[in-house]
Amino acid sequence: MGAKGTKKTDEARKIVCRNKRAFHEYEILETLEAGMVLTGTEVKSLREGRVNLKDSYAKVEEGEVFLVDAHISHYSHGNIMNHDPLRPRKLLLHKREIKRLTGKVRERGLTLIPLQIYFKNGKAKVELALAKGKKIHDKRAAIKKREEKRELQRELKGRF
Repeated sequence: MGAKGTKKTDEARKIVCRNKRAFHEYEILETLEAGMVLTGTEVKSLREGRVNLKDSYAKVEEGEVFLVDAHISHYSHGNIMNHDPLRPRKLLLHKREIKRLTGKVRERGLTLIPLQIYFKNGKAKVELALAKGKKIHDKRAAIKKREEKRELQRELKGRF
């Protein structure tokens, strides 16, 4: 097949920000990718890596999904037209995806949380997760399991 018929399989992905706390606080059940509606200064600020997903979440309102409490800092070379750092940002998903998410969030009491923001082929994307909050004993069990795995790796490394 010529150059015209080849499919681009290697997607350029530049990760801007990860929500590390999400993996500790929540049990991730399913992930999906969504586009973001951003202003120019927000995109420039994202490219500089000036974003924080610490306490952010996504919510469904009137058939649309919004990213709430994601802090995208002011663009350093922006003027008085700079954006509001904590404004709700609309996420781009298909209607059937939104309906499915709405049902799961209402029915099972799940939460939509952003795991990471990245650029894919020049477009800003957010990876959303359907997640269930962990209880304190679940968090302790996860920490204990991680420590045991680390110890085992240390022992195996020492043998060889």
